[in-house]
Amino acid sequence: MSEATRATIMAIAVEIGWRPNSAARALSGARAHTIGLALCRPARVLGMEPFFMELISGIEGELSVRSYALMLQIVADHDQETAVYQRWWGEGRVDGAFLLDLHFADPRVTGLETLGMPAVVIGHPSESGSLASVWSDDGAAVRETIEYLAAMGHRRVARVAGLPKLVHTVMRDRAFTASCDDLGLTGHVTVHTDYTGEEGARATRRLLSSPARPTAIVYDNDVTAVAGLSVAQEMGLGVPRDLSIVAWDDSPLSQVVRPPLTALSRDIAAYGVHAAQRLLALIDGGTASAFEGRVARLTPRGSTGPPPA
Repeated sequence: MSEATRATIMAIAVEIGWRPNSAARALSGARAHTIGLALCRPARVLGMEPFFMELISGIEGELSVRSYALMLQIVADHDQETAVYQRWWGEGRVDGAFLLDLHFADPRVTGLETLGMPAVVIGHPSESGSLASVWSDDGAAVRETIEYLAAMGHRRVARVAGLPKLVHTVMRDRAFTASCDDLGLTGHVTVHTDYTGEEGARATRRLLSSPARPTAIVYDNDVTAVAGLSVAQEMGLGVPRDLSIVAWDDSPLSQVVRPPLTALSRDIAAYGVHAAQRLLALIDGGTASAFEGRVARLTPRGSTGPPPA
């Protein structure tokens, strides 16, 4: 092979994102029987947040029936995540992928569309482009929660939210503000965090140190809610005597603390099952439409009650 021909071939390989594959799957056309999942979250968050473990358990349960494996990689940012998918697809290492934590105008969506790789988004369909999605109406769950707190007499409600750039965080933000305004709740406030217990505790201390201290706080995950409960007790406040707490996503963590936390419950493992089913259908050459799961239901427990007189 001449140097000119070699250079031409290498240029084309770079252009299409091809990478060498020791198993020669890309050349043989054989399937990898592997699904990719790259997550732009700190590994320490994944280890402590039940949401991801339940989601992966649902995905794995469905994939194992078809003898598919799940390839997981932690990435630092979306550019690296897109590069990982390009490499996996170019090397024939995966047959498809899942996409989590949607942003508005998310470049990962267009990147996967350009690759032509089968992919399913676990997130709202409004930002998933042509990719199939699995989602539920977070706005409806927020409204039910605020109506419940308002019915008990709460007028100062705060929310300790997740990452501010995520689509589902913004949708919860909007639903929270609209619900509070509709019900005439004054002084409502949202504080964004990174979902960790440390950030949840810090946000709770700021809220409870305010002159207009909230009488109820809604948390975007169970980890921050448990941290908030600890802070309230540390500051000498009774739950629910002085402060009511609601956690998003029920888990054993929400139930073993005292008092057990009122929580928004949803079948997270089922999301994983539905996402895996749709992705496998795409890999088999079929089609997959968006799937809307049941709205998270409010499960009252000992952490909520009327506000202090």
